[in-house]
Amino acid sequence: MKQFSHFKLAFIILFTTSIIYAQNSNITVKYPKTKKTNTVDTYFGTEVQDPYRWLEDDRSAETEAWVKAENQVTFSYLDKIPYRDKLKKRLEQLWNYEKFSAPFKRGDYTYFYKNDGLQNQNVLYRQKGEENPEVFLDPNTFSEDGTTSLGSVSFTKDGSKVAYAISEGGSDWRKVIVMEAISKKILGDTIKDVKFSGLSWMGNDGFFYSSYDKPKGSELSAKTDQHKLYYHKLGTEQNEDKIIFGLNKKRRYIGGYVTEDQRFLIITAAISTSGNELYFKDLSKPNSKLITIVDNFETDNYVIDSYDNNLFISTNLNAPNTRVVRANINHTSPNNWADFIPETKNVLNISTGAGYFFAEYMKDAVSQVKQYDKKGNLVREIELPGIGSVSGFSGKKEIKDLYFSFTNYTTPSTIYKFDPEKGNSTIYKKPKINFNSEDYISEQIFYTSKDGTKIPMIITYKKGTERNGKTPTILYGYGGFNISLTPRFSITNAIWLEQGGIYAVPNLRGGGEYGKAWHDAGTQQKKQNVFDDFIAAAEYLIKNNYTSSDYLAIRGGSNGGLLVGAVMTQRPDLMKVALPAVGVLDMLRYHTFTAGAGWAYDYGTSEQSKEMFDYLKAYSPVHNVNKGIKYPATLITTGDHDDRVVPAHSFKFAAELQEKQNGNNPVLIRIETKAGHGAGTPVSKTIEQYADIFSFTLYNMGYKELQLEIKN
Repeated sequence: MKQFSHFKLAFIILFTTSIIYAQNSNITVKYPKTKKTNTVDTYFGTEVQDPYRWLEDDRSAETEAWVKAENQVTFSYLDKIPYRDKLKKRLEQLWNYEKFSAPFKRGDYTYFYKNDGLQNQNVLYRQKGEENPEVFLDPNTFSEDGTTSLGSVSFTKDGSKVAYAISEGGSDWRKVIVMEAISKKILGDTIKDVKFSGLSWMGNDGFFYSSYDKPKGSELSAKTDQHKLYYHKLGTEQNEDKIIFGLNKKRRYIGGYVTEDQRFLIITAAISTSGNELYFKDLSKPNSKLITIVDNFETDNYVIDSYDNNLFISTNLNAPNTRVVRANINHTSPNNWADFIPETKNVLNISTGAGYFFAEYMKDAVSQVKQYDKKGNLVREIELPGIGSVSGFSGKKEIKDLYFSFTNYTTPSTIYKFDPEKGNSTIYKKPKINFNSEDYISEQIFYTSKDGTKIPMIITYKKGTERNGKTPTILYGYGGFNISLTPRFSITNAIWLEQGGIYAVPNLRGGGEYGKAWHDAGTQQKKQNVFDDFIAAAEYLIKNNYTSSDYLAIRGGSNGGLLVGAVMTQRPDLMKVALPAVGVLDMLRYHTFTAGAGWAYDYGTSEQSKEMFDYLKAYSPVHNVNKGIKYPATLITTGDHDDRVVPAHSFKFAAELQEKQNGNNPVLIRIETKAGHGAGTPVSKTIEQYADIFSFTLYNMGYKELQLEIKN
């Protein structure tokens, strides 16, 4: 008798016992029936069933078999969409142009990143004077399939040595490689198992980095709870690295960096993604003690620069929109801080370069920039190329030219060279992309949410688009973790716009667009505000005939995936398509995986209190899928190496939806292999993914043949 492996046997048991059918747009979907187990948790006397708990085991043969079976169903469906390959081809065409980063100088060389067009990873080049640029680091050579990416790159102050981090398969775990920069000779100082870390040199002898102890069990899902700051001295083994901070105090996120003048070590420590302690150590004095600046987690505080005996700190202490203060190193208590750049009614983000401070203010999610000298005097307001988002204005004190990039939803990112003495800006690199920005328009409107709060939203579309309620529309949102959605160009969104679609982005509560108060208004037992804001955005688009429920798709990733999951389960009638990506979808257990416990500031936890448990359970997407409801056509996307929001969230949500869906709308899950939360994803995989997302979306809006424009 022919023998079956345990893997094949698991596949047969799991996936041949029952078939569930769905049919939409002439494609029949046969879902595998996912097994259910009798797993029950009790929270404050309430029993909660968790029948798909077994899918949390990312190392089991059963889970691997389930992933393969689900992908087979998904790609069988996508293969039948007649214009999917056309969309992929057009994505490749539009993507295929040179992309550059702003240059930066280290030692005698100027460095910059470049992508020829369709390279999976950006390449780091260097140039000496007027000589021809040469490749310095090419991550496309790190692996055959392009799934190993380049992360942080840190040079010594004189540019003679460099430490750089690499990620394999999209994981947040990194390796750090050390190299002589001039000769490109790799030194024998590779550091392994580094996570959520910067790299900061102290002189030429060593550098600081952060990590967790390698967890027991799966490194992709096991809890990582105690971060530590290490110092690695060149020429020594990693097991000899000294723990600088975190040994006695349990902190989930610790960072350490040396100021530009090499005088101070700055340490930040946090237990959540909001609020941090702040410390410094004077490296110019042997055996100096670590000095506490902020001893609590109530505010966000970062040292951005140092001059003489003063530290300059960005803080939202007594300033919800952020201010910059000056603190003398002998009197660093917040009681002794002096305002350097006071708080305004607009949110502040600060950078430094060429001996100046650059204050980027966000007004209704749009950038304004002011330049200050080191005495805090306003030098000028910088004239920007238009209405949009800027980044940059950073560099060493001694450099003479700075660079910044400007972009918005219709303008590809353009790099400008800026003279900090004269205030003049000139175009440095403008992309040569086959996309005519003049054909499109972005308008900002303000709509009213459920509780009367005014919410801004930017709606982008092709000029001349008729408001007839029939335009395919993607409503994209995030709403969390103090993250702001500002106008930025995206090649994938350009394809959607090019084909006549509308792209709308509301600035939901929970984000950082209006400071700490706006963030806090979308956290814990106020999280429903975020969902209400998103629902109100959809209702505005429908009421004003931009689109209708039959042509509306909602999309978001990570915390935005939670947003989509919550809204589609609360208002399944509101949209035709739902696209939750790498979402936080099991709100009762999110904090038990990897670094998830650090998200408690935004979410609270199911163990916190009965009130918090009840609140989370009331909106947790996994726990609010009900039998007999007609949910929208859904394409869930995740990566099998996502160790930030583990794929079990998406697995369990897909299983619930497939079991309980009523009607013909398909529910599919697309699981990318050798991919993580998103950073470092190869271009080829990104193109394939968006071709699938857009074709799925349009097909389920009724486009059986794509009549929209595909250029040759």
